[in-house]
Amino acid sequence: MEYIFENRERVRDYECDLQGIVNNANYQHYLEHSRHLFILERGVSFAELHAEGIDVVVARFKIQYKTPLRPNDEYICRLRPEKQGVRYVFHQAIFRASDNALCARARVDCAVTMDGRLVAGHPKIDALL
Repeated sequence: MEYIFENRERVRDYECDLQGIVNNANYQHYLEHSRHLFILERGVSFAELHAEGIDVVVARFKIQYKTPLRPNDEYICRLRPEKQGVRYVFHQAIFRASDNALCARARVDCAVTMDGRLVAGHPKIDALL
């Protein structure tokens, strides 16, 4: 899959569980942070959108865990967004930087609300993609 954005981060010790691997919930944080960086790179922030009454909310989240990350591993989050009907879909993946091993793959379906009401997309969000 072709990704159009990526960011690098490093696993922090406190993100790991007793087995010494990243706790599954933290992968969602990594992916969310990547989506935020993606739109920030395009000059927009979720906080600014919210102040205008525009909220992009997760409607569905599907993740497949493949290879665990461990403390101090550097990882790369990659994403490719697309619009499917009224939803914005983010195809995302996390790779371990040292060997490019796929650690997790996700599909995040988002919807847009304007002043709390569901809308069929928004030009500002369309422009980001």
